[in-house]
Amino acid sequence: MKLKFKTQAYQTAAVQAVVDCFKGQPPASAEAISYRIDPGKAKEGEGLFEEAGFKNVELKLTDIALLENITQIQHQQNLPQSAELVKTKVSRVNLDIEMETGTGKTYCYIKTIFELNKQYGWSKFIIVVPSIAIREGVAKSLEITAAHFLESYHKKARFFIYNSKQLHHLESFSSDAGINVMVINVQAFAARGADNRRIYDVLDDFQSRRPIDVISANRPILILDEPQKMEGAATLKSLEEFKALMVLRYSATHKTTHNKIHRLDALDAYNQKLVKK
Repeated sequence: MKLKFKTQAYQTAAVQAVVDCFKGQPPASAEAISYRIDPGKAKEGEGLFEEAGFKNVELKLTDIALLENITQIQHQQNLPQSAELVKTKVSRVNLDIEMETGTGKTYCYIKTIFELNKQYGWSKFIIVVPSIAIREGVAKSLEITAAHFLESYHKKARFFIYNSKQLHHLESFSSDAGINVMVINVQAFAARGADNRRIYDVLDDFQSRRPIDVISANRPILILDEPQKMEGAATLKSLEEFKALMVLRYSATHKTTHNKIHRLDALDAYNQKLVKK
């Protein structure tokens, strides 16, 4: 049975708010974003491969231009105006999208991935979630919406769940020029177990490279699902290692405010009959 997804105006508004923050950013050309993937050290008898990777093109907009775009969006939505671009050690750009639970937050950020790719050519995304259960749910959403987005954008996103025992996925993530999405739960990079630390270790089975270096070379866009659950000092410190181009934070209950560009709170959701209570 093929699932049908209906385009909802309130979801389109959430997507457009993010896209409009980067008005004036020139679309990426393929030549501008290729780089040589670190081949690491080959084992004896193996040849080193040289392969091109495709990273996100850098943000060309100045802080002033970004802030102008952000305040314009805030004005249109009757949101408090930001006095400055809220920078963190994780990224120069930090956008808050407030959406009530049950209004299709996951669908929204998947659609945002496709729109950012269409408008600006960005293709490397990492969805960070607070638990394994949410991680599985996000992977399922990527799977069941694939045909729907293929119809709209004539593209498919390649996605995988990060697993420290299956690092070959990182080669594909880096070398594929299409839309690539990695889904990772916080415990996989911010917990203390040996498996969780592998992302920072120089690994013999990964050509003497650190997985985090291969990931961060792509300058990924981080999408944080429920960021209020990721505000511990260790997690924030770990997030710095991803060298994110920008961070998009999706939650119904933001604890820390950055540049808020969209709000669909409980009252809005109820008034628009999007939730029952």
